[in-house]
Amino acid sequence: MNSIRPLFFIVLFLIIGITQSYSQKKTTALRVDESISIDGKLDEAVWMKTPVANNFIMLEPDNGVPESPERKSEVKVIYDDNAIYIGAILYDNEPAKIEKEITQRDIFGTADHFGIFVNGFNDGQQDFRFFVSASGVQMDCLATENNEDFSWDAIWNSEVKITDYGWVVEMEIPYAALRFSKENVQTWGVNFFREIRRFRQKVTWSKIDRAVGSVINQAGVLEGIENIKTPTRLFFIPYTSGYVESNNLGTESTFKAGMDIKYGINDSFTLDAILVPDFGQAAFDNVELNLGPFEQQFNENRPFFTEGTDLFSKGNLVYSRRIGGPPSSSPATNENETVESYPSTVNLLNALKVSGRTAEGLGIGFLNAITEKTYARVRNTDTNEVRNQLVEPLSNYNVLVFDQRFNQNSSVSFINTNVTRVGDFRDANVTGIVYDINSKGNKYNFSGDLKMSSIYDDVKGNGYSTYMNFGKTFGKYRYSIASQYVSKDFDINDLGINFITNYHNVAANFNYRILNPTKLFNSFNLNTNYYIELENTTGKAQDHWINLNVNSNTLKNDYIGYGFLVSPFVTYNFYESRVAGRPLAFPASGNAWIYFSSNYNRKFALDIEPSIRIFDQENRMNYGLFISPRYRFNDKMTLIYSTNFSRQNSDIGWVDFSESDIILAERNRTTLTNSISGKYAINNKMTLNLTTRHYWSFAENVQFHTLLEDGTFTPNNNYTTNRDANFNLWNFDLSYSWWFAPGSQITALYRNNAQNFSNEIDKSYGSNFNNVFEDNLNHVFSVSVRYFIDYNKAKNWFKKV
Repeated sequence: MNSIRPLFFIVLFLIIGITQSYSQKKTTALRVDESISIDGKLDEAVWMKTPVANNFIMLEPDNGVPESPERKSEVKVIYDDNAIYIGAILYDNEPAKIEKEITQRDIFGTADHFGIFVNGFNDGQQDFRFFVSASGVQMDCLATENNEDFSWDAIWNSEVKITDYGWVVEMEIPYAALRFSKENVQTWGVNFFREIRRFRQKVTWSKIDRAVGSVINQAGVLEGIENIKTPTRLFFIPYTSGYVESNNLGTESTFKAGMDIKYGINDSFTLDAILVPDFGQAAFDNVELNLGPFEQQFNENRPFFTEGTDLFSKGNLVYSRRIGGPPSSSPATNENETVESYPSTVNLLNALKVSGRTAEGLGIGFLNAITEKTYARVRNTDTNEVRNQLVEPLSNYNVLVFDQRFNQNSSVSFINTNVTRVGDFRDANVTGIVYDINSKGNKYNFSGDLKMSSIYDDVKGNGYSTYMNFGKTFGKYRYSIASQYVSKDFDINDLGINFITNYHNVAANFNYRILNPTKLFNSFNLNTNYYIELENTTGKAQDHWINLNVNSNTLKNDYIGYGFLVSPFVTYNFYESRVAGRPLAFPASGNAWIYFSSNYNRKFALDIEPSIRIFDQENRMNYGLFISPRYRFNDKMTLIYSTNFSRQNSDIGWVDFSESDIILAERNRTTLTNSISGKYAINNKMTLNLTTRHYWSFAENVQFHTLLEDGTFTPNNNYTTNRDANFNLWNFDLSYSWWFAPGSQITALYRNNAQNFSNEIDKSYGSNFNNVFEDNLNHVFSVSVRYFIDYNKAKNWFKKV
């Protein structure tokens, strides 16, 4: 062990000590006293005397090459006491060919784009990024090196004009949408971005070297801004919504009203709160037939829990769907009682979060949410009496994060999550330390974490997990090696999500990439990976494989990828049996895949991916095919169809217990998912959107088995219970969205959904599709209005009264 210590410190010295310097570009903003009209014309006199930022450098595909003279870019910045203004002239010798598809906000379609990246502290840590397309659609995000959060929406103005020499962008970004120091003389990190979509070219004003593993600290500098102040950042977003729901049980109407509040506590920190939340129009979940031992994990679709959550994602300890998810307990029943109704969710009463980062690079995040008491209904089968059983008490959820950044690209974070439930229900606490250290030249990375969980229940338990990774992150050839240890009692599932514990692993990666186009490819990346995971108690392998995959982009901007993964030895699944210490042996296997994705610039494009997996077990094989054609009728209308077919022959999985036996089924499973999505843009503020999905999956048991102590199984001809499964799910959403004022939106949504489950297999797709609509189709029509109120403007309303 002592021999390892010198090597460890040498590695740390190399990581921290290696430096790389580069010359930063600089541009100057000019103060303006006259009023600026955001019309895309740049005809105010001040624009003529403002310094120009030009000589852009290509980011992709030919990194480092100067932009074409025929498509040069010129950007100017001015400012006043309220905002900065950006004027960009984007030359194009073929303006009729400028791509300008109209999309929803924050969606990059087939269009040219311009953007500005602003770092008000010039610390290389976080960008506020603002984009606008040639069709006038806005996109904005908070960006760190590892994440772009497009759920963050700022209030800013923009206008574009297509001209006979290219296109022009004019932006107004209020100081309320930015973060910067209190210094009288400001020095901001800034970069300007342009995408020329028909060539799939991206250029930036300050060169971004793709051989380096970071972007933000390669920005240029914006000087000249002096004597500005952050206005009071207080915003109110009241909402009102109405719902009409109809099904075979009747029709019900619901009215809701509430408010979101955003308050800038100071220059660095913002408070977000929701009072009487309403998430009724959030996107539906892609539910599947779940035959495995773990719950299905869903994406977070509720805006409050997706906006500005980069800090809260540190350490992967927060799965926000826990807040307002299913109750944490099941009702206790007597022999003569049955559960008549069990709630699928718990109502969220309110939630708030405070987040931000100081000028010294200290990020602080705090999230709190409270959910209400929730009951199940239990019926006495003898007396027919019904009682309410508490299944979730009043509960409090907390997340606290401290994230200190340094050297412009490294960080150490402290995270704590806590769930406190009133009464004798289970409480939980999880604490973690996460570190991410990069050399100043971003050539090497050393990262990892240490986490501890504590459960307060009938039986208290403490568990821990630790992870460490070292990698080379620059150049054509890169590599990494990592290892993790997770104890048996490590449990973050009260506010996080983890399925597997009690293991340790080793992972290694080596990859090669081209940094500039060749005669065949714009980009080419070859990855090789090795992974082994061992169960702590027995030392048996839970997972063990080697993988090679290739991802490439041709000169015609078609994407092609392929790969294989080989698991050459028997591994053991310690969870499928649902009994601790009773693993199921999993045979050696090999799988391969290939995908093709044609250039989306074309009106018709196609994605296709076949795959196959072969097992060292008689008759066992998986294969699948994904196909998704899309057609862009014009800049306003696009339609996408997707079908995903998969087949599992002789799959082995748990189905039941019989006395002391664990019953497994050898089953053939077929899954088919068909979906259609589309949009029609009336203009860049108003869209119609369609999403439909039909999911059908059936599992037919052909032979039952009994699990043996060594993980193998033997036929069981005595078990005859029908455990076949046939599941259908239908979802349909048609919505209208109108951003009728900055930050203000009207949304109308028609939604219908249905599902059915049966133990009788029906292999006809037509009858399955028809049966799902027979008697359980649920219809919902809703209208929601959200109005953005800026305190700075609202206070003037009252002065006029």
